[in-house]
Amino acid sequence: MRTIIEPFRIKVVEPIRMTTREQRERILREVGYNVFLVHAEDVLIDLLTDSGTGAMSNLQWAGVMRGDESYAGAKSWYVFREKIHELTGFEHILPTHQGRASERILFQLVGGPGKVVPNNNHFDTTRANVEHSGAKAVDLVIEEGRHPTTRHPFKGNMDVAKLEALIQEVGAENIPIVMLTITNNSGGGQPVSLENIRAVRKVCDRHKLPFFFDACRFAENAWFVKMREPGQQDCSIREIVREMFDLVDGATISAKKDGLVNIGGLLLLRDEQLVRKANELLILTEGYVTYGGLAGRDLEAMAQGFEEVVSEDYLQYRIRSTEYLGENLLAAGIQIVEPPGGHAIYIDAKHFCPHIPPHQFPGQAVSCGLYRHAGIRTSEIGSVMFGQGGATPAMELVRLAMPRRVYTQSHLDYVVEGAVELFQQRDSLRGLEIVYEPPALRHFTARFREL
Repeated sequence: MRTIIEPFRIKVVEPIRMTTREQRERILREVGYNVFLVHAEDVLIDLLTDSGTGAMSNLQWAGVMRGDESYAGAKSWYVFREKIHELTGFEHILPTHQGRASERILFQLVGGPGKVVPNNNHFDTTRANVEHSGAKAVDLVIEEGRHPTTRHPFKGNMDVAKLEALIQEVGAENIPIVMLTITNNSGGGQPVSLENIRAVRKVCDRHKLPFFFDACRFAENAWFVKMREPGQQDCSIREIVREMFDLVDGATISAKKDGLVNIGGLLLLRDEQLVRKANELLILTEGYVTYGGLAGRDLEAMAQGFEEVVSEDYLQYRIRSTEYLGENLLAAGIQIVEPPGGHAIYIDAKHFCPHIPPHQFPGQAVSCGLYRHAGIRTSEIGSVMFGQGGATPAMELVRLAMPRRVYTQSHLDYVVEGAVELFQQRDSLRGLEIVYEPPALRHFTARFREL
């Protein structure tokens, strides 16, 4: 059969409150043209993020009812720990309330002034936690990953030559860890090959540097490895996942992505000394080491989610749904980051509205336009998110992130129709200027005015 169906049935539905263009125009003005500040009930199709916005399965909800809420040593903790150990091979597993909590603990311990942390591309909270510690975040994605129209099967790869050059420039003693984000969120949800992971591992071994993943979308990355990397077609997703994790010394994970849950995170570590220090911080700021800021029911849901996410039927449906959206936008002349990534489609805002210069935030203009025209909420990934402090991002993007197991094909057809209609009237889009911004992570709460 050619048709790929959702590998699930729908048992519960949530009504969508329909709004008019006039209502959405008023809402945009009230929130200062920042869609993060829009009430969720005023959104028709919410593609702001895939983080914690998915639908849990019946078995995950059953796990919620089984949750053991004992403060220490709860049964749910051991169920969860065994599942993560089986999947990743890690012995030291620290639960946190979400990924940025794992990042905060890690970089509080290894970061600091004078330190440099290389990555293919740091995402927003990773970069913020690196820089909050006083360290410098450096992006070393391959050149193909900096251009939306360039096709490459693994555009998320790190440029290993640039990594070697950075080590020579700043000194290995000033690099606490090397990090790889899989899949590469800031670069269009693009995957990293096993070959590249092995190459980075060799560099780290040569210079005695710890190697970490930001592994929020590890299962999606494994799917692309299976589909695109020579010699991997006969490997199972579980085998590829295990090989990836065997190559690193630690990982931060937001379980709100490939954990298929609404809240939860992980910090995986091998170094015993680092584990002891991380446990101390975990107890101080998150909770005891067997719950880490989560309820027992959350641990049960996470354990089941990490089981379901490596299902090849699920991953085929997941990746193909994203690809379907991207292909239809490309067919209508809307440039996206090619090829379509795993968890999201990224519209090239420079191409969408070339009359708006970067300092007037073309991605924010497109994001506001999609909400105004069709009630679709998206996220800017460009000069608003990464331009604070005078930085110049390589790309101006609008991310259409796909919540897991939430929207059907007709919802995606509506998104395509809305985006195409806006593209046809793109000359009406106006640039913006910031009228308020916080000192960090400004895209969450900044306010704008249209020019």
